[in-house]
Amino acid sequence: MKYNLDDTIVAISTPIGEGGIGIVRLSGRNSLSIADKIFKSKDGNPPSRFKSYTTHYGHILSALKEIIDEVILTVMRSPKSYTKEDIVEINCHGGIVPLKNVLELILSSGARLAQPGEFTMRAFLNGRIDLAQAESVSDIIRSKTDTSLRAAMSQLEGGLSETVRGLRNDLINLTTHIEASIDFPEEDVEILSSRGLKEKIKEAVDRLKVLIDSADKGRILREGIRTVICGKPNVGKSSLMNSLLKEKRVIVSHLPGTTRDTIEEIINIDGIPLKIVDTAGIIESADLLTKEGVARSRFHIKTADLVLFLLDGSRSLCANDKIIMDEIKDKKVIVVINKTDLPNRLEVSKIRETLHDKTIMEISVKDKRNLKELEDAISNMVWGGRVTADHTAVVTNARHKALLIESRRALKKVLHNLKENLYLELTALNMKEAIDSLGGITGETINDDILGRIFSNFCVGK
Repeated sequence: MKYNLDDTIVAISTPIGEGGIGIVRLSGRNSLSIADKIFKSKDGNPPSRFKSYTTHYGHILSALKEIIDEVILTVMRSPKSYTKEDIVEINCHGGIVPLKNVLELILSSGARLAQPGEFTMRAFLNGRIDLAQAESVSDIIRSKTDTSLRAAMSQLEGGLSETVRGLRNDLINLTTHIEASIDFPEEDVEILSSRGLKEKIKEAVDRLKVLIDSADKGRILREGIRTVICGKPNVGKSSLMNSLLKEKRVIVSHLPGTTRDTIEEIINIDGIPLKIVDTAGIIESADLLTKEGVARSRFHIKTADLVLFLLDGSRSLCANDKIIMDEIKDKKVIVVINKTDLPNRLEVSKIRETLHDKTIMEISVKDKRNLKELEDAISNMVWGGRVTADHTAVVTNARHKALLIESRRALKKVLHNLKENLYLELTALNMKEAIDSLGGITGETINDDILGRIFSNFCVGK
């Protein structure tokens, strides 16, 4: 994907549809001159004479001087703008027709339609933010909980970039010592001893491991946890989902088999976005619709990050329960025994024979008993030791994790080279690999193809 920074770009920056306000955004050297052509302010002054960070009321006029829309226009002058270019934002009425008409008028006046993520790309290319900060913009937009939002905001503010850049600079300094000993072996140049170099590299390897280890929890913040509620029919799966959602999302009936298909929603438990799936009861049946529902339930169980296996505490284990237990024994599972408001007939010891290492909870959805304890158990199982987005650097991006792993792998090669007394030239090459991998996170070492792939996932107006 090629980007021409000489062009003036335009896009609709708000979701398409009916609403109070819709925003059309321009960025580039001709933003103000284009605005002069199409905007008539109440006081008659053109946008090119407006001060930066000022807002003005007026109308967008066609080439025939017909009013297209009544708008508020804002000017943000270079370099103190999102892209470090002149930016004009036009607040239109939020319908499809006025936004489309204003956009088409601007395109006919000399701008071109922005590519996905091009505004943020320009912010990166013009040096306002680095690449890790640019990628966090997409995470902010897609945040599903306050915790995931804080993690994305921390990255936008440079928390991860500062950590990675500091580590990269330390490696560059070490490489300078290595190259000095290669270039001036007979000279009196201050270099680290082999032991000192090893200690510094080991320290860098450990710092990288901390970042890599944070990635699993970062992925949870960014993508959420795919959670499946499963069990045989009429154990209270839909009732449990409604309780976790705190709304009546799923039809509940005393008749078994009410849920014939899977139902998905997102809930927030202790900052964790849970993509929760209520599945059809798993039973053996000749009915085609029931068989299809069971097949889908099994697929969701197979692909789940966490399984809530629901049992009816008022009934003994049956063949269907045992079939499910065999299917989930290798998954991350919380066994949830429901209907504890009724006399108990469930043999917990038989559950432990198959699911011996799984957490077992007793609840009553009807009486709302132990539901908070269930949420706490889910949180503890997912986090595996409490980590929040308030840490300086939490890796939430799979690309960043891969580059950190590459960097750590290269440094381990350096340690091997030093241990075996191999050529320092090879050690310097491995150091450069580690440095370049870290540079790929912040954007110091990146190519156009990778940039294109990163920003192609953004919305057009950002």
